[in-house]
Amino acid sequence: QVPLVESGGGLVQAGGSLRLSCAASGRMFNIYAMGWFRQAPGKEREFVAAISWRGDSTYSSDSVKGRFTISRDNANNTVYLQMNSLLVEDTAVYYCAARKFTAAMTDTDYAYWGQGTQVTVSS
Repeated sequence: QVPLVESGGGLVQAGGSLRLSCAASGRMFNIYAMGWFRQAPGKEREFVAAISWRGDSTYSSDSVKGRFTISRDNANNTVYLQMNSLLVEDTAVYYCAARKFTAAMTDTDYAYWGQGTQVTVSS
């Protein structure tokens, strides 16, 4: 088990920034690749960004590329999603997820999930 707890969501105006955090419990955090996904009302959950277990490879969806950055701090068992230039269409519940070693862009590849944090971008 890898308990995950997201934080940092909230209400922000379009063009603003937020940084999401995902804190993991347990001693083996540094062997888990981490991903961020989001789900807007009435839509399927979609991939946002992922980072390998060593942090040397990152991936992001085309819709957030150049605006969102994923990073991790293995010493503090935390992964971050820095979100800049937010758009109204970024409004969603954001989830972090974990799987061993290699990053993936499909939600079914992840074994562990947080409870989600709401991000609302107003116009």
